[in-house]
Order: sequence, then C-alpha cells, then structure tokens
Amino acid sequence: MTVKVVTDSTADIPVKVAQELDIAVVPLYIHFGQEVFQDGVDITTDEFYQRLTTENELPKTSAPSSGTFIEVYNKFAAETNEIISIHISAKLSATYNSAVVSQNSIEADCQIKVIDSQLTTVALGLVVVIAAKAAQAGANLHEITELITQTISKTHCYATVDTLEYLHKGGRLGKAQTLLGSVLNIKPLITIQKGEVYPLERVRGRSKAIARICDLISKSNNPREIAIAHATTPSELESLATCIHSSFPDKQPYESIIGSTIGTYLGPGALAAALVEK
Repeated sequence: MTVKVVTDSTADIPVKVAQELDIAVVPLYIHFGQEVFQDGVDITTDEFYQRLTTENELPKTSAPSSGTFIEVYNKFAAETNEIISIHISAKLSATYNSAVVSQNSIEADCQIKVIDSQLTTVALGLVVVIAAKAAQAGANLHEITELITQTISKTHCYATVDTLEYLHKGGRLGKAQTLLGSVLNIKPLITIQKGEVYPLERVRGRSKAIARICDLISKSNNPREIAIAHATTPSELESLATCIHSSFPDKQPYESIIGSTIGTYLGPGALAAALVEK
C-alpha cells in the first residue's frame, strides 16, 4: 500500500501540486472578529489580503481541531496502513500538537507518524513534496521518515517583508525582535532556525532585498528543490524566478502564493524562497 501524506495549509502548496501528489492539506483557521474561515477553502488569498489591509483589527489564526485530523486520518486509513503527517513548527502553531493528539484516535489499524518540520510556508511545502514523491515511488513509512528527517536538516528558508508589524502584533517575531525599529526604507530579511523566526540581515530598498534572496539561493551547491512564493506582488515573484533561473537553468522552482495563515504574520508584500540542499 502507498504511504499517504498529510500536511497543513501553512505549507502553501499549490492546489494542482497537492492534487497530483495526493497530498491531504488540513486547513488552519482565520478569524476576522466573529467570522471564521478555513485557510485556502472558503477565503481566497485576494479576499484575505484585501481584508488584512482594510480591517481595523488584525485577524487571528488557530490550529485545526483534533476532530479534523481524525477525520482525515480515518479517510486515509481506509486506503492504507501507513500515514505520514508533516506540519508547521510547533513553536509557531499548535497544529503539530493537535495532530499528535489525534493519531491514536483513529478507528482502523494504521501506523501514523507525525513530524514537526520546524519550518513553515514553502520550506515546509518542499519537505512535504519530497515525502509525497517518495511515497509515489513506493517507499515505506520508515524510509520516508528517515528521508524527511534528513531533508529538514538540509532545508533553508529566506523571506523579506515590507514591515515587521504583522509578526510583532501576531506574537511570532521570535529572535527577529532585534530587527524592530528599522530606519526608513530598510527591508528586513528573516529566516527560520530551530523552528523560530530569526533575523538574517537588513537591506536598503526592496529591489536589493529581492536580489539578496536570489544571492542566498544561488550560493547553494546545486539544490535538490527550490520554491518561491509571494503575498501580493506576482511581478516580484517572476523577477526572483528569473534571477534563480540564471544560476540554476535546469531547475524549475515551485511558484506559490503565501496563504492566509502565514500572510497574517508576514503581511502584504512578503516574498519567500526555500531550497533543499542535496
């Protein structure tokens, strides 16, 4: 039986890719006041960013319930006896904990491995895609778990944001507190280390921030996979894709949109890139 792969909506995996690789994406929740939406299900990214920039209060996010995970696991358990469930860093969300609580509550005899990726957005997405490709190639749960453990240690993520306001107000700034108070037109670059948001450096101007992300990606030694994503600036995403292609003409980066959950903290104008080293 083929191992089934589960992740959550913070992985920002394009719908087409998830469908092709048979990846189950469990949505997190977005709260605008009393209104609750499922990330990527009943609110589009355009609708989300429009509301994000016009509402008086910032939205809040919440993890999927254990009941949601149990439903997904039971569905897959009818088709297989092995499931791998890979999720956003436990330091950034309660999603991983919700999945762990749920794994022993399914009805069928099925082995479930829940993994804290210590990552999020397209960095998590790349790890999940690699797991799904291995599953389709016939790898078993133990083999995929070993592969993913190694892959996480080789995965790097870089992002630039227009402002740290959203991370700060959302309580996800972590070690990047040191970047607060930036002077005019200084764009912060951030990364994910040990499951937390860390400061990388400050760059003067948007174009230099994008060029710096490209430079960081290009310094990698022939990466296995690359992914890039934008919140509200598709033209900048294409510029980043072109820049990366000049360094790795044989690589086709996955292109995605930063979804509502991660967008709550990165804000409009965010741009992210991730790679997995060989």
